[in-house]
Amino acid sequence: MLIKRNPNGIDIPFASEITPRAIFESRRSFIQKIAAGSIASGAMLEMASREAFAATSATAQKLAAHPNPSYVVLDKATSYKDATTYNNFYEFGTDKASPAGAAPAMKTRPWTLTIEGEVKKPMTLDIDSLLKLAPLEERIYRLRCVEGWSMVIPWSGYSLAELIKKVEPTSNAKYVEFVTVEDKVAMNGLRRPVLDWPYVEGLRIDEANHPLTLLTLGMYGEVLPNQNGGPVRIIVPWKYGFKSAKSIVKIRFVKEQPRTAWNASAPREYGFYSNVNPDVDHPRWSQATERRIGEDGFFAKKRPTLMFNGYSQVASLYTGMDMKKFF
Repeated sequence: MLIKRNPNGIDIPFASEITPRAIFESRRSFIQKIAAGSIASGAMLEMASREAFAATSATAQKLAAHPNPSYVVLDKATSYKDATTYNNFYEFGTDKASPAGAAPAMKTRPWTLTIEGEVKKPMTLDIDSLLKLAPLEERIYRLRCVEGWSMVIPWSGYSLAELIKKVEPTSNAKYVEFVTVEDKVAMNGLRRPVLDWPYVEGLRIDEANHPLTLLTLGMYGEVLPNQNGGPVRIIVPWKYGFKSAKSIVKIRFVKEQPRTAWNASAPREYGFYSNVNPDVDHPRWSQATERRIGEDGFFAKKRPTLMFNGYSQVASLYTGMDMKKFF
């Protein structure tokens, strides 16, 4: 990987290494057939994800964000193609290729985000207001899925704390709840009782206020694709990926711990905290190692998983906690 030296002494990958892009021919009619259900085999879903990648590449809008050298990892970035076609977003289907094939049908403008609950200044903001609320930063974060795979992605946004300051939480606000859109027209997955819809996630308020927690509006220098949680999501890089709620329409500040989607569905498998921890396995997946997507194929040697996904600066949030009990 080529590295350039920032004046402050921090090494930053060149943009060409962060955002490798391939050129694909866009055939939107194929995507429409997939969304309509006229083509349904697993092979066709994989083809749909490739076509969706081509369409996304061709139509994506640029999003200017200033690189923040305080939030950089030197791991090679995952390709844009892999990051936008290998996704978990069950509202669009449970196959990894399903979101890229179906999500482009979801309309993201107009879009509003409502902030309510234990706050002095509840408000509703549209996407343009969110884009202007604070300077956009590009941060390169590791993303770790509880299924044992990982990516490295350059996200664009700003600390969620910037939004939290605007609404002025009261002393009763102990937790923050995030609610995903429930678009019954575009989200075919809502017809299946995989989870109790709409999707809900939550954080303790100190976790939400941590500088690492990112209100995210873009990736790879472009607006956030629908299959990756567009137009607005959060990224909590020290937790497993399902904790980073996608396509958010509501943020609530609450007194009690929220009833979150996966924790409610399978509490013995998905804890409320779900911090990345190589010493606490999921019943179905070891968490000691991980497979980096795009790294020499499916049978590539796995890499050791880092505690808190390598973000040791959050350890103080959990001082004195039994990390196996509060998993």
